[in-house]
Amino acid sequence: MYVLIAYDVDAKRVAKVHKVLKKYLTWTQNSLFEGEITEGLLKQCMAEIATKANPAVDSIYVYRIANPKHIKKVIYGIEKDFESMFL
Repeated sequence: MYVLIAYDVDAKRVAKVHKVLKKYLTWTQNSLFEGEITEGLLKQCMAEIATKANPAVDSIYVYRIANPKHIKKVIYGIEKDFESMFL
């Protein structure tokens, strides 16, 4: 399946949540990851995030897309390429 995961967490937990998500998905915007993932890996990812985030003040949105062929991504402005920025 294809997922988009957006997060809004307290500043002291941002790096921890980011590090977990980077293991599973592609970083496309400051607080957004996306990519193909199995149900099992998604559960594993979310279990790891649960140990880092505080549900009383943080929020994690998971958008599941059953058929990514129906997604049309339009980018306005520059397309961020975070992977090449650090190489």
